[in-house]
Amino acid sequence: MMELLLVYRLMGVFVTAYMICILAGRPVISLLNKLQMAQSIREVGPQSHLEKSGTPTMGGVLIIASVTLATVFWSNFSSPAVGLVLWVLLGTGAIGFYDDWLKVRWKNSKGVSARMKFSCQSLVALSGFAWLFAYHPAMVDTHIFLPFVAKVSVSFGWAYGLWVILVVVGSSNALNLTDGLDGLATMPMVMIVMALGIIAFMMGKPMLAHSYALPYIAGLQELSICCAAMMGAGLGFLWFNAYPAEVFMGDVGALSLGACMGTIALLVKQEWLFMFMSGVLVAETLSVVIQVASFKLRGKRVFKMAPLHHHYEIKGWSEPTIITRFWIITMVLVLVCLTSIFAR
Repeated sequence: MMELLLVYRLMGVFVTAYMICILAGRPVISLLNKLQMAQSIREVGPQSHLEKSGTPTMGGVLIIASVTLATVFWSNFSSPAVGLVLWVLLGTGAIGFYDDWLKVRWKNSKGVSARMKFSCQSLVALSGFAWLFAYHPAMVDTHIFLPFVAKVSVSFGWAYGLWVILVVVGSSNALNLTDGLDGLATMPMVMIVMALGIIAFMMGKPMLAHSYALPYIAGLQELSICCAAMMGAGLGFLWFNAYPAEVFMGDVGALSLGACMGTIALLVKQEWLFMFMSGVLVAETLSVVIQVASFKLRGKRVFKMAPLHHHYEIKGWSEPTIITRFWIITMVLVLVCLTSIFAR
């Protein structure tokens, strides 16, 4: 009976988040246009992107509102993990909002400095997990489980805080770097969160956790409510963000959703599996790191432009082609990761 009720709530929170985005999308876009919250396009980027100048940004506020309202309405908050995810969503969303506001106000693409952004993101992540460790230690485990093998882990001990920063802040900025084409970051987020939600559901059920050699954490199935809300809001936002985009999510959306993905991955103890299914996000991030390092050390660029999606744009791939192929790659990686769990 409880399982059936949870399934109904999963359906309810998904539909609620989706419908909030769909119904509020047009008014929010109109408001952003009225307030002149237009995206600043870098002149050094691909020339085709200059056509996007004037497209409203900060659409991520719609996603955050949808996820928050739907989760609060449908979750019974029996698990502190739900509160942690909402804290990270709103905390990093506030950082992204301020970053977007600075870009719009000064009509440039700089915003908050990288050092300040990293510091604030780290503070949000560490404070949330410190609260969880202090008041709900059963939800936190400093062991890191290895991917594709059952119940093999390594203890990080005091260094676990650094691991939290790496996963949450890294995921946050990785999704932000990926969010450079219409809908490119939105659909991978939906697919990855779906997989994490399935894992959270299984880990909160003793029989399922035991059957698939997953660690059992009481109440963790409630985390799947957050995942379903993010999926619904993401698909609802994609209605307006698909090529050609009517609105961009901006840093307020990308930073917060990316941070939530990393937080959920930490809670379900599948950080390495999460990184594998986030292969597109990892490749986008590494392309920037490699490009900057190569130019500083050798004076030469490895890619025509970074992040990676710009490299393929300059090579002549059309925007829809890049988006679709990156979606396909993410879908394959997610299915491989889920299969690795179900095949145990």
